[in-house]
Amino acid sequence: MSDVPRVPLLIGGELVQSKTTDWRDVLNPATQEVVAKVPFATKEELALAVANAKEAFQTWRNTSQAARARVMLNLQALVRENMAKIAELVTLEHGKTLPDAEGEVGRGLEAIEHACSMGSLQLGEYAENAARGIDVYTVTQPLGVCAGITAFNFPIMLPSWMFPMAVTAGNTFVLKPSEQDPRSSLLLAQLALEAGLPPGVLNVIHGGPDIANGLCDHPDIKAISFIGSTHVGTEIYRRATGQGKRCQSGMGAKNHCVIMPDADREAALNQLIGAAFGAAGQRCMATSVAVFVGAAKDWIPDLVERAKKLKVNAGTDRKADLGPLVSPGAQKRVEGLIEKGVQEGAKLLLDGRGVKVPGYEKGNFVGPTIFGDVNADMSIYQEEIFGPVLDVIGTDTLDEAIALINANPNGNGVGIFTQDGGNARYFQNNIDVGNVGINIPIPVPVAWFSFTGWRASKWGALGPNGKEAVRFWTQNKTVTARWSAHNVNVNTTIAQH
Repeated sequence: MSDVPRVPLLIGGELVQSKTTDWRDVLNPATQEVVAKVPFATKEELALAVANAKEAFQTWRNTSQAARARVMLNLQALVRENMAKIAELVTLEHGKTLPDAEGEVGRGLEAIEHACSMGSLQLGEYAENAARGIDVYTVTQPLGVCAGITAFNFPIMLPSWMFPMAVTAGNTFVLKPSEQDPRSSLLLAQLALEAGLPPGVLNVIHGGPDIANGLCDHPDIKAISFIGSTHVGTEIYRRATGQGKRCQSGMGAKNHCVIMPDADREAALNQLIGAAFGAAGQRCMATSVAVFVGAAKDWIPDLVERAKKLKVNAGTDRKADLGPLVSPGAQKRVEGLIEKGVQEGAKLLLDGRGVKVPGYEKGNFVGPTIFGDVNADMSIYQEEIFGPVLDVIGTDTLDEAIALINANPNGNGVGIFTQDGGNARYFQNNIDVGNVGINIPIPVPVAWFSFTGWRASKWGALGPNGKEAVRFWTQNKTVTARWSAHNVNVNTTIAQH
């Protein structure tokens, strides 16, 4: 195993081999081959990363907005040049298909490009003669050292939702990527340094809960962005805010898609298939519940037949529709929940267990799985399965569908397929979910709009991307100023005006 690469840390602009004794295997999900070893960094290494970020902040915060934005312009060019290499790393360590990985890089690019607009996004306000001879204005300033903790399912897009906006606003950053697929995130950070980020502005530290907790507890960290599971996200938010830090925590979901009988049947079913089973269902915005309304319930057998035709293979097969789950533990959990659904009385319309891919017999494969006769009391409905499993529920009316969705504690994303504008508007107005798609099943907004999950899907008032991200990574300072002039009585007070 001596030829297995060891993933370095990135501290102070340098790749550093960790001194830890705790190294974990990074596995290819299609083969179980150990493709790298990732360190669980020491407390001293975490402290060093934060210290470097703190020192770099003193200079970086005073760098011109144009210079900071120019780094992001360079970064987006480098990401484009290296897209194939980045996508291959994502597929190797995560398992998603190459086209899916390339699509993820594209969504990351979108966020990086949006950060190039920070010069206009970070504008303050100015009121001349708010009182006689007195001007009042706000300046939007960076916070200091910030941090991001990302999940395994989007090792490029999620970091891109965090550090580009944060550093372009003048902050410095410490990134903790998932230990399950760390190298693509590290490569992205290296490209950011190549693009012109000074040493210490962006640091990468690897590890598990100890490092995450250490970021929450460190007194020099001012803000933390987290995207991952509900259990971890709740703890991160509690711990970080308990230390007086800003925290945004994107968490679990149970995303529904409503199919109305007047929908374009071909488009609705094809897009539903992609939303449910793409990336093997390992998306926080994956559609995991399809609600067929009225006569649309007759389309369910057609949905099952289409799902049967999906190709399961290693992610390097460009014709594959879905690859393996990220780990043997993920496969075991998904298959366990499928069995629980059967035991609780759901009708297994399509069983994806037991899939064997020639040449990849050790892969963590679960094929498309569809349950009918699902109700809201079942485990497969209450839990986020995070696999290629779709619950199918029928309702008689749109109001019943809305009531079902609003009763679910999560509020990340929802979609509706209909050709009736009145129904669509009624749905968007009455649904208690933050991201809504109309004839779009996975409504992840473009990066210049904020990602707006609601209720149990998010802790914190502000989300990633768009205007909310600018507000999260900055703070306003209000200045009230008066300058002496020949026609102004310097002894006059604000109160007299």
